[in-house]
Amino acid sequence: MTDWHRRTLAPLTPEAWNEVDSTARRILTSQLSARRLVDFDGPHQPLMGAANSGRLEISKTEGPGGVPWGLRKVEPLVELRIPFVVNQMELDNITRGCRNPDLSALEKAAGKLVRFEETAIYHGFEAGGIQGITPSSSHDAVPLPSDAGALTQSVAEGVRTLRVSGIGGPYALVLGGEPFFALMQAGTTGYPPIRIIRNTLGGEVLWSPALQGGVLLSTRGGDFELVVGEDISIGYAMHDRDKVELYLAESFTFRVHEPAAALALQSA
Repeated sequence: MTDWHRRTLAPLTPEAWNEVDSTARRILTSQLSARRLVDFDGPHQPLMGAANSGRLEISKTEGPGGVPWGLRKVEPLVELRIPFVVNQMELDNITRGCRNPDLSALEKAAGKLVRFEETAIYHGFEAGGIQGITPSSSHDAVPLPSDAGALTQSVAEGVRTLRVSGIGGPYALVLGGEPFFALMQAGTTGYPPIRIIRNTLGGEVLWSPALQGGVLLSTRGGDFELVVGEDISIGYAMHDRDKVELYLAESFTFRVHEPAAALALQSA
C-alpha cells in the first residue's frame, strides 16, 4: 500500500525523518523484550485484520436446506495509533546539523507503545482478545525473593518445573525494573548471581517495563507467537506553522500455543 501513513505529505526533510526513525528504533530495540523471545509471524500488511486460528466452530443449527455449516475462527488484530507533537523548528534544526534535537514527545510515545505491547504479551489484554503468557500458564507462580542473590534458587526451581513438564530449553528470564537492576548489582565479590542464572537458563536475562515480578519461559520455539499485521511505523497526521503531529502505529495479536512453557515469578 503506497504511503499508507502519508509520510510524503509531512513537512520533514529526509534528515529529519531519519532522526525521528532512529530515535524511535533506539528506544524500541532497548525496551521490547518479548520480541526477542517469542516466535514472530509477520509483518504482513496494514490491511490484515485478523489471524487465522485454524479452527472451525460448527453451528448447532442447520442452514437452508438442512446443510451443516460452521464459522472459521479468527483472532482480530489490535491496532495502536499513538499521537505525539514535535516542534517544527526542532525538526528543521536536524537538517541544519543539530545533534541533540528535542524529541522527548516521541520518546514518551515510544514508551507508551512498549508498555502496551509488553503488557499484552506478558499479562494479556482481555478487551483485545489476548490472554497473555502469565494468565495462560498452567503452573503455580514461583516466589521472587527480595534478596537478588537468592534469585538463583527460584530460577533453578522454575527451570526444574518446566523440565519436569516436558518443556525443553533454552530458557529466558524477564524481570521488572527493581529485581532486574538489583540482580545486575548483586555479587560484587565472588561469582555473580546473574552468571549462575544465565548458566542455568542457557539463555538471556532481560528487563521489561511491563513487569513487577518476573516471567520464566522456554525459548525453544513453537510455544508463543506474536502475529504482526503492520510492524511499528511512524506516520504523519497534521501540522501548522509551529507544530507537527506524528504518530506511532502497529497492529498485532499474541498467541499462547503451550501454556506449560512459562511460569510467573511473584514478589512475596
